Amino acid sequence: MRRGRRLAMDVALWLGLCGWVVIDAGSSTRHWELIVGLVATTAAIGLSRRYPVVSLAIAMVASFVILGSFGGRVPIWEGFVLVTVSYLAGYRQPIAKPMLRVFTVVTLVAIPVALIWGDDGFADWGALLGLFVFASVTPWLLGKYIRQREDMARDGWRRAEEMESRQRLIADRARLRERTRIASDMHDSLGHELSLIAVRAAALEVAGGLDEKQREAAGDLRQSAATATERLREIIGVLREDDAPTEPVDESIDELLDRARTSGVLIKSFVDDPADGEPRMVDRAAYRVVQESVTNVVKHAPGAAVTVRVVRSEGRTDVVVTNAPPPAGPLPGRTSGRRGLIGLRERVRLVGGTLRAVPHDGGFEVSASLPHDAAPSEESPESQAAMDAEVGQSTSARELERARRDVRRSLIQAIVVPIGLFGVLVGISGAVFLVQWYSSELPKGDYDRIRLGQPRAEIASVLPAGQRIARPRQAEPPVPAGATCEYYGTERTLFHRYYEAYRLCFADGKLVAKDVISEDEQRGNPDDPGGAGR
Repeated sequence: MRRGRRLAMDVALWLGLCGWVVIDAGSSTRHWELIVGLVATTAAIGLSRRYPVVSLAIAMVASFVILGSFGGRVPIWEGFVLVTVSYLAGYRQPIAKPMLRVFTVVTLVAIPVALIWGDDGFADWGALLGLFVFASVTPWLLGKYIRQREDMARDGWRRAEEMESRQRLIADRARLRERTRIASDMHDSLGHELSLIAVRAAALEVAGGLDEKQREAAGDLRQSAATATERLREIIGVLREDDAPTEPVDESIDELLDRARTSGVLIKSFVDDPADGEPRMVDRAAYRVVQESVTNVVKHAPGAAVTVRVVRSEGRTDVVVTNAPPPAGPLPGRTSGRRGLIGLRERVRLVGGTLRAVPHDGGFEVSASLPHDAAPSEESPESQAAMDAEVGQSTSARELERARRDVRRSLIQAIVVPIGLFGVLVGISGAVFLVQWYSSELPKGDYDRIRLGQPRAEIASVLPAGQRIARPRQAEPPVPAGATCEYYGTERTLFHRYYEAYRLCFADGKLVAKDVISEDEQRGNPDDPGGAGR
């Protein structure tokens, strides 16, 4: 289906371009132009999808040759064909080097050939350069730019899907890691309580005043407590991670902050005493919020002052940790993956609370609201998306910026390169033109001393080394039969409004005609009535 659609598009394009060729070249007296146009168009379009480099070379060579044959005039059909094929080559050929080689080779070979075949010599340079830059290079760069935009869009969606999957895996791992912490807390707490039960049961087992049945019950209780403690250790041990950070068992928030101060962190704290009825899960969640926030300050904002507020009220505990901007600015390098915040969100969610982490006055603020008697809250899609975005935000931003930079660079190339290339070519051709102009100038005194019938060998010493390629655009006097004409410049400056040249015609080695070919006569310049035969 897709292949058929491509074939239909190519056929429609070929028919349209061939229609232009027939309309434009069909009325021409040069029948070969119609044949060349149809053959070149068919070959270029037929090869444009599989061999875009060859297709572009065919279109460029045909354009330059026909341009030179038409004396600098570009046929309408050839302009359409070259622009279309150049655009398709840029769009369908992702690698630029083969195209650059084609531009170089065709320019170095086709332009000189077209100039040699052309009717107006060096005067065709401007049209050739304009055709090369604006009908070939510019459409090619435009097609390349469109291709890069489409590739970026496809790659963007593919990378987005890959990053989404990767971010979800990282977020899931962070949440499992936090749940392992919770399991460790449960082990430390429940294991301690079960151990106390076992100790008290053992004491009861040896206490006096109990009959044998009661002692046996106390022994069973001790054994059950010991067995439960061992099974709890085995289950939690499976969940533990070797690299999971640990903290002292039952350490309070105040003790945590004192340890951080001892390490050199500047902390101002306002921590309420534990409230009656505050669940241990809530207390440990508040502890983890403070611990993770202070750890992030030490890692990402060293030297920044930290303010910790823990407000415990009836039915709720609020935690706010704020850090000022670091004195030396943020650390350079890669940003954090924020897996710790994802773990905090999971910890807070499991106690039915909410977590908020946002920039604040140049620093950062983490706040949590922890209800005492709430069930674990449902994980909303928005919360899930926020967690995932935190993990891959920095990576996706870098990828997006790189892709945008590539597209901007391609767009700049599509605009600047043709202009710069045109300027370079015009500069080179202008320098060559000036050298040729002044090296082909024949002084008027020498021209006047030349007489008809003189052998060319006799006057060769006064003739310039090169002939004038540019000629006046007007009808010349008839060339004598069997004669070969040479053209030389007059002493008229390059900036004169009307152009003129000397024409010397030789037959059998002798001068048979000398003429001044001037645009003054055709344009009616009364100040300079020079004309043919002068």
